[in-house]
Amino acid sequence: QLQLVESGGGLVQPGGSLRLSCEASGFSLEHYGIGWFRQAPGKEREAVACIGKQDGRRYYPDSVKGRFTISRDNAKNTVYLQMNSLEPEDTAVYYCAADPDSGYVCWTAAGSYNYWGQGTQVTVSS
Repeated sequence: QLQLVESGGGLVQPGGSLRLSCEASGFSLEHYGIGWFRQAPGKEREAVACIGKQDGRRYYPDSVKGRFTISRDNAKNTVYLQMNSLEPEDTAVYYCAADPDSGYVCWTAAGSYNYWGQGTQVTVSS
């Protein structure tokens, strides 16, 4: 059974950091494009980072560029999202997703991703 499990969310003060993890079971993440998405109440799901398969190109929207970093640890079959300088606007449920059709370039459209985790809550508040 193909499964993605996110962890690492929580409550953090503005300016703080969190590292989210996305661990896969049943398949090897290095052969998939991986995206991190977030969804805040009343808002659409948006991509905050993605990475092409193996060690492909990374993408970040302007809203998180310079603050978020996506990375892979193939030995652990895990993809990480390091989030620094967090802002209250970053509060959302964060999801990781896997795209089996990804090449070197990753995609930011949620519809490109076949497999999704259950999400982890990130709350940035003082």
